[in-house]
Amino acid sequence: MYSQEQEKYYFDQAKQFLANDVPEDEASYELLKKVIKYADWKYYVQSNPLLADVEYDILFKQLHRFEQTHPQCIKNDSPTQRVAMGLSERFPSVAHLVPMLSLENTYNEQDILDWDKKCRESIQVNAITYCIEPKYDGASISLVYQNNILDRGITRGDGVKGEEITNNVKQIRSIPLSASFIEKGIEQIEIRGEVVIHKAIFDAYNQQRAEEGLAPLANPRNAASGTLRMLDAQEVAKRKLTAIAYHVSNITASPAAALPRTHYDMVRFLAQEGFPTPIQEMRVCTTIQEVIATCNKFEQERDQLPFEIDGMVIKVNDLWQQEQLGMTSHHPRWAVAFKFKARQATSKLLKVEFQVGRTGSITPVAKIEPVPIGGVVVSSVSLFNEEVVAEKDLMIGDYVLLERAGDVIPYIVKSIPELRSGEETPILFPKQCPVCKSDLEKPLEEAVWRCVNVACEAQVVERIIHFASKDAMDIRNLGVSNIQKLFDLGILKSIPAIYDLDWSRISSLEGFGAKSVSNLQQAIEQSKTQELNRLLFGLGIRYVGETTAKILANAIDTIQDLYTWTEEQLCSLEDIGPKVAASVAHFFQHPENRTLIEQLIEKGVSVDNKRKSTALIEGVFSGKSFLFTGTLTAFKRSYAEQMVEEKGGTIANSVNSKLDFLVVGTDAGSKLEKAKKLNTITILNEQEFIEMLH
Repeated sequence: MYSQEQEKYYFDQAKQFLANDVPEDEASYELLKKVIKYADWKYYVQSNPLLADVEYDILFKQLHRFEQTHPQCIKNDSPTQRVAMGLSERFPSVAHLVPMLSLENTYNEQDILDWDKKCRESIQVNAITYCIEPKYDGASISLVYQNNILDRGITRGDGVKGEEITNNVKQIRSIPLSASFIEKGIEQIEIRGEVVIHKAIFDAYNQQRAEEGLAPLANPRNAASGTLRMLDAQEVAKRKLTAIAYHVSNITASPAAALPRTHYDMVRFLAQEGFPTPIQEMRVCTTIQEVIATCNKFEQERDQLPFEIDGMVIKVNDLWQQEQLGMTSHHPRWAVAFKFKARQATSKLLKVEFQVGRTGSITPVAKIEPVPIGGVVVSSVSLFNEEVVAEKDLMIGDYVLLERAGDVIPYIVKSIPELRSGEETPILFPKQCPVCKSDLEKPLEEAVWRCVNVACEAQVVERIIHFASKDAMDIRNLGVSNIQKLFDLGILKSIPAIYDLDWSRISSLEGFGAKSVSNLQQAIEQSKTQELNRLLFGLGIRYVGETTAKILANAIDTIQDLYTWTEEQLCSLEDIGPKVAASVAHFFQHPENRTLIEQLIEKGVSVDNKRKSTALIEGVFSGKSFLFTGTLTAFKRSYAEQMVEEKGGTIANSVNSKLDFLVVGTDAGSKLEKAKKLNTITILNEQEFIEMLH
């Protein structure tokens, strides 16, 4: 970004400012901004500080004092604008310009070879040049620059929308507040990156927390992700985060703009504009064998890098070929992640606790001597069921080999019987529920023991937790700890009791101040109007996940309709098989569950299909039914369905004579063939559907 002559110039100017105090006029003020910007680049991007910390602080204070007396000169690109502007109670949701997709994972050489073959066959070439870069273990962000200025920073969110955290992003000094994009013909640019913490900084921060008597942060990834969403931006600044820009997802530029044509050159362009990038670690490979060798080399040397990485990202280097390959609703077809082998460690199995789930399932959980694996200290590991315990030949007192699958989920690979001393004892499954002491049952064709007492306190608590969870009724501020606390005190004993809490008693409890109580009351009241599919999911019916709950909700007018639905009727719905149908029918035929629903109705909880009953009569799609098949590339299917419903249309469950439109994505299957045979359905491609939205 800076030539040798420029570096010497800014260094000399820095020394002059240190000697002359506050800038005298607007011209010198603009120069001081450039000096500080250069110092930030040297410190955070080059890791080669230009100034001592005290000297940098003096320059920063000079800039601030000038702005205090000349507020009309302040612009968004001033380094002082990184400073927190107070607290925010929530982060607004903002749509990404382009969906922020996940990556498909590979784990071995054959996976990479298969992916390469698929790419070559798709665009009909004999060989592809790839670009490889580290897969940083941090928090993903999206940066949008408008007319040279950082306009907003957004978390990944659900891929379509994320939380706007612009003020927090400005605390990351490696992220430029402005860049000279307009000079290159670029009006707007969306840059993807990863927020990480240097391993040395992370270790030092944890050491400081330990000295203060605070619990250490689990790992750099969680620390980065949690920091980004802090409400206090000044605290964000203290964490010394770093951002690495690795991709340009969208550009609005003039036709004459000379834009890079490869991924590598695009990242190099960002580096020249002052962004921290992985350019030093990136490798361009002309053969897939070179790709594999490079990935293996980085895996062996991963600990030498300053940041945690959990794999490598392989990308088609040519941007035009990327466009040819396209993307699914989940991942780009032109990129894939090569995940490093799981981190392993050994520990001692100290004891086994048996936990009761919301459906009565008994899960054995191994308590082991705490051991770090891949940056996380592991002390508890699920053993899943009795058969797993027998299969792995586990005994209390055993030394065991542990892994973190994908650097996320810890599990026991095996016991190490050769290290046994003879003092180990068998793991005995209880015959009675560890909470309510009811006899356990093991249904045929299941590996899990269950407590069939629906009044079991452990099940009740888990059902309340599930009902209030984000993907169900989304009762914020009623988390696991609060539910357990209120249950133990006898304040909250059932799901309907959520809507009849003793607020005077709750207000007297520690941790429940006036604002907390008010927020909780508001969240509970808002949950009464949640959509029917969320209520169905929140009831915790076995085998009914979010997708199945939507299928059920779309088929009925009110939840009470399901009281009379037979297994045969349920099986007629798309994607609902005999096992799910039997579970749903059994749930709604059970008197206790009907009583629960009636109690919720009495408390004011909506049980009607509002989307069906309040369809927009004058909407673009009013009276029309849609069905989607294949993979959509512009957005997720759930988002497309939501847009249809918002415009008055309905989502069909299957292809039949009543269906109006079938929207076909890539890799469409039997639905398309059936629609063609009926000859009464309008078949749309994705672009035609998008045009109908406008």
